[in-house]
Amino acid sequence: MYKLIEFLKMMGNPQDELHADKHAKYFVRFLKLLPARLSSHDSTRVTIAFFAVCGLDVLERLHLLSDDTKKEIIDWVYSYQIVPSESGPKNGGFVGSSTLNIANSDENCGTNKYKWGHLAMTYTGIAILVTLGDDLSRLNRKAIVEGVAAVQRPDGSFSATIEGSEHDMRFVYCAAAICSMIDDWGTVNKKTLAEYIRNSLRYDYGVSQHLEMESHGGTTYCAIAALCLTNQLNILSYKEIEKIKRWLVFRQDVQDGGGFNGRPNKRVDTCYSFWIGATLKILGAFDLTDYKENRRYVMSAQNVTVGGFSKWTGTSADPFHTYFSLCGLSFINEPGLGEIMPSLNISMRAYNQLKARHKTWQLENSFNETRLNID
Repeated sequence: MYKLIEFLKMMGNPQDELHADKHAKYFVRFLKLLPARLSSHDSTRVTIAFFAVCGLDVLERLHLLSDDTKKEIIDWVYSYQIVPSESGPKNGGFVGSSTLNIANSDENCGTNKYKWGHLAMTYTGIAILVTLGDDLSRLNRKAIVEGVAAVQRPDGSFSATIEGSEHDMRFVYCAAAICSMIDDWGTVNKKTLAEYIRNSLRYDYGVSQHLEMESHGGTTYCAIAALCLTNQLNILSYKEIEKIKRWLVFRQDVQDGGGFNGRPNKRVDTCYSFWIGATLKILGAFDLTDYKENRRYVMSAQNVTVGGFSKWTGTSADPFHTYFSLCGLSFINEPGLGEIMPSLNISMRAYNQLKARHKTWQLENSFNETRLNID
């Protein structure tokens, strides 16, 4: 036993090293097969693909996907795009899977009435296309932005779909991210969007999921990122922003492994290394956190056998926590990981490609306007 202990000491703790190749293989497997234990998430396959594709990007291993595979994924995402008729409801966007085979269903099919875009699937779908280097020429930007505007409520919040869904801060963020990525805000009311966020600021200076609810780390990210994407952070005073920073910094719990939690008196969870970390990045205060303790907790949840990260040490890994763990490690400059654009939750590499696409669209619009004036 003594010799075994000495041998393990000599070899070092496998948790000290980021097993990037294993995490990359873990993501590739999820692009090929959805495990039975995740069958309940079948209707949100686009979001699972987002974690896998963008995870490979953060790992700087997109090259593991062949050009043919990338094209297949791009075509697969586009197959879920909903383009409404001119006379129909403004329900453009993307659906999450072919569970009801609704994306290409016959017009006489009974599921036809369920054809509507979902904000979370639209956001993650576009993010996949951007990350894989698609030129976005097949995006129906007009239908998408009209679909976003159609689900905005009078209080400034957004529903996930045109009917029958929740409306809260998660979809406020998705709406802002979608419009930012397609560089078109249409008739989306950014002012009421910001007012909804302001009204959701709680007494402790976290932001709740909906009015009069408890402050939460994930929805605080959604709120601050949405204000950033709409250039409306100035709706918050200097004093308020400083108190938000304080609430965020206090989410790191060195007594509970060193990671971050989402609410006071809750367990730390690896995904909050992104939700809290990204929010502090946007506010320019991430350096107030303890990088070493953050890394120690995230790495403790790493599966060194088959890859992936779990939410808690010693539990099963999943694509969600694996992706956000890697993003959290990127924020603390873990070697071998790409840089993250905090407010859009994609790599800086993908973001720079997106900005180049925006310039192309702007030039095309300018050219078309010039032609119209000449005619």
